[in-house]
Amino acid sequence: MWIGIAAINLAIAVILGAFGAHGLKARASVEQLGWWQTATDYFFYHSLGLLVLGVIAKVLPELSIKPSFLLIQVGILFFSGSLYIMAFGLPRILGAITPIGGALMIAGWLVLAWNAFKLSN
Repeated sequence: MWIGIAAINLAIAVILGAFGAHGLKARASVEQLGWWQTATDYFFYHSLGLLVLGVIAKVLPELSIKPSFLLIQVGILFFSGSLYIMAFGLPRILGAITPIGGALMIAGWLVLAWNAFKLSN
């Protein structure tokens, strides 16, 4: 399931990246395109990370990846989602959600580190 979710994320990231490069370019400001690019970059990188987590879950089933996976997935939705929404011209106040998403992604990676260290002891 984890690998499947990561693969869907990656497909969506490619679609959104292509839309930003081709469909949004003529309609958006430079600032809006920058938000779109940042959202897509983080979406793509963290989706690759989720794919790795899915593989780790197969190789090391004793390592609990579920909390990390969920934190990172929700973080992607908040972080990238808020930037995508702002890029469409919706209120910039939604940018207040962006750091929450970033914090969730960071927390996901730190929880993974914690669980990995616990497992190695």
